[in-house]
Amino acid sequence: MQGIDPNLLRLDVERWLGEDVGFGDVTTRLTIDSELVGRAELIFKQAGVVAGLPAAAEVFRAVDSRLEFKELYPDGSKVVVGSVVATVSGHLSSVLTAERLALNLIQRLSGIATKTAEFVKKTEGTKAKILDTRKTTPGLRYLEKYAVRVGGGQNHRFGLFDGVLIKDNHIAAAGGVVNAVTRARAAAPHTLVIEVEVNTMAELDQALSCGAGAILLDNMTTSQMTEAVLRIAGSVPVEASGNMSLDRVGEVAACGVDLISVGALTHSSPALDVSLDISIVN
Repeated sequence: MQGIDPNLLRLDVERWLGEDVGFGDVTTRLTIDSELVGRAELIFKQAGVVAGLPAAAEVFRAVDSRLEFKELYPDGSKVVVGSVVATVSGHLSSVLTAERLALNLIQRLSGIATKTAEFVKKTEGTKAKILDTRKTTPGLRYLEKYAVRVGGGQNHRFGLFDGVLIKDNHIAAAGGVVNAVTRARAAAPHTLVIEVEVNTMAELDQALSCGAGAILLDNMTTSQMTEAVLRIAGSVPVEASGNMSLDRVGEVAACGVDLISVGALTHSSPALDVSLDISIVN
């Protein structure tokens, strides 16, 4: 599994610490002896899939390179309530300054990984793969897509630059499915698959007739998806999308689609409850 870009993460952590710490952690400075040494445990208060520990480790390192961060359950681990997933040892003033940002990242990314794993489990026994979308938090896309991978899902295109996806508004502006696909095929690099979003069987037939390389079935009923998969007959990959829920995704996967994209993975997954508890070393 591809990890987190360390150079990008380092720059972002520096910026995020600037936002949170600013000119200094005044509460910690006024209340904690700067030489006080201790140990902190990162504890999951909910069961779930661990994600974001490398990001948290970078936060602690950036605040104080002398801190020792130890992973006990690496990203991708499924843990129960009360699991201590990592420890941090060193000057407690540094630990407390880094605490909130580190927890924010673990909570957010673990929530996404956990929700992704739930969707993946619902599609077991089918060929369907769970994908994310571009419905991500600005500035956090690479981390949120990483969390999807940790949870067992796969990434759709990262941005507008690495995939052709002709959607309804492109079709409307281009004057129809055929016009949009024909123009894209004439100019697109041969390495880019041209995927077309369709809402009706008529649009599906048009997309297939003009050489679409993949089909996205958008907001179709289960019966419509089943019919569409039969029409496509394995000629191109088939993706299903639109208001996917845990209650419905298994049924959609059983239609025979290859891919199911779920925007909720990154825009609606609840953060997991994770805490940091300290103890003083005598």
